[in-house]
Amino acid sequence: MELDDFVNRLCQRILHYIESGEKPGKLVDFVPADSLSKTSDLHLPLEGRGTEAVFDDIDEFLRNTVKTNRAEFMNPLWGGLNLSGFAGEVITALTNTSMYTYELAPFATLIEQAILKRMGELVGFSGGAGTLATGGSNGNMLGMLCAREVAFPSSTHRGIDGTKMAAFVSEESHYSVLMSANVIGIGHRNLFKIAVDEDGRMQPDVLREEIHRARREGLTPFCVVSTSGTTVRGAFDPLVEIGQIAHEEGIWHHVDAAWGGSALFSSQLSSLMKGVELADSVCWDAHKMMGLPLICSAFLVKQPEVLAKVCAHGNVAHYLFHESSKEHDLGRYSLQCGRRNDALKLWLAWRECGDAGWASLVEDYVSLADHLQARVDDHTNLEMMSSRVWTNVCFRYVPRKDVDINEINSELRLRIMQNADFMVSRSNIGEDVVIRSVISNPGITTSTLDAFIDEVLRIGNDIEQGLPRETAY
Repeated sequence: MELDDFVNRLCQRILHYIESGEKPGKLVDFVPADSLSKTSDLHLPLEGRGTEAVFDDIDEFLRNTVKTNRAEFMNPLWGGLNLSGFAGEVITALTNTSMYTYELAPFATLIEQAILKRMGELVGFSGGAGTLATGGSNGNMLGMLCAREVAFPSSTHRGIDGTKMAAFVSEESHYSVLMSANVIGIGHRNLFKIAVDEDGRMQPDVLREEIHRARREGLTPFCVVSTSGTTVRGAFDPLVEIGQIAHEEGIWHHVDAAWGGSALFSSQLSSLMKGVELADSVCWDAHKMMGLPLICSAFLVKQPEVLAKVCAHGNVAHYLFHESSKEHDLGRYSLQCGRRNDALKLWLAWRECGDAGWASLVEDYVSLADHLQARVDDHTNLEMMSSRVWTNVCFRYVPRKDVDINEINSELRLRIMQNADFMVSRSNIGEDVVIRSVISNPGITTSTLDAFIDEVLRIGNDIEQGLPRETAY
């Protein structure tokens, strides 16, 4: 097959997929895993099938893939399609370079440095440093590693006894903090979960009490992780109060702003992040609220030397790192060696939108979430389950009959998924099952949200009437 024919056929499929997001249709033709694995050809052959078969496989993949570019996709903390970001992703794959040395990726290196510098300025870390990471989970781990290095100098070289260390997080923090506790060597038991208030925000007074309790138990508090934009409720921890406590107690303060960091673009919403400048490190995902293709995540640190120590490699890679390019070799600030160019897509999109464009995007999302909340508040069969300041809308269906309300909402969400007209998540706030819809998709309109509420009410009424699911889930 000729190169131009291959590229043209590939482009046709890309264009068809993009256009499908603007036409009526389902998000996916859902097939249970057991059935799909039996009907799909997944085996890896001894003899290659040839280039022609590539397009058959692409077609099958696209048929069985959730159309995350559709407006009705409101499940995770990302969605939609940013065309300039998509272009950056394509060019990144085409050029296929790695980001450990300036020599290998000269222009890409300068782009990443420019992005990190600007993000650092927005956070309030002038003179800081950072790296693009493999996601907010990796950013949280880097924050805790930096905290470990400061509390236990040279721990990167000599190791630690993690049994005597203590870190502190909100009880509604992202689960990646648990994974980080495992990776950095302190274990889950030494991760203190701090109670939240009725709005899902960490309580500073409780944090201080738990720090003192940990010390009385012979532990060394070394890190506090705040959350700006919790996964379920979209709550923002009080960074000023937490930052002051961390400073007074001599503890590293990391802010998980993977979801909420984009509030910094908006003069209307930036107060949600007030106090982030007091932190020692921050992670921020551009692939979430800013809508870039996965993965595009930044880790920012106020003290560059700390990150350099955490990522130190002893200069043993003489085949890569040389003194003459020390200032620009990004591998000196990364735990990874091979690392793809995730900066290009963000740079292209940022130059297209500007700060003002990002601000409008975030403000529009919050406005749409206001509309959805108003629709919930206006109907007697719907109930908001938490206050909100961000674009997470947590609510539930309230049946007219005396039935198990958690059971009916679990079933309701299953049927929404089965129908595939919309995709939202099922979450928990305390013991209550909630339906969580997230506004982070540029295709969403008020009409999208009105149709979603209509479907929730219709399905809820069907369940109350005892009507069965249309098909097996």
